[in-house]
Amino acid sequence: MNFGPIEYTVARIDGDYAYLQQNDEPQQELKCVARALLPAEITEGTGIHYEMMEYTISTP
Repeated sequence: MNFGPIEYTVARIDGDYAYLQQNDEPQQELKCVARALLPAEITEGTGIHYEMMEYTISTP
């Protein structure tokens, strides 16, 4: 299991799930994550930082 850090971008939101694209490996399959695990204010295109099983919004 990879505990990060990993940078993602929200590619798609579909109901209770968000699909994340890994920024450094865009050819990989999208990662499906329950929205309950993500910050409530995400939208498509939001940057997400994952580390130690916690998702936060990336700051530029």
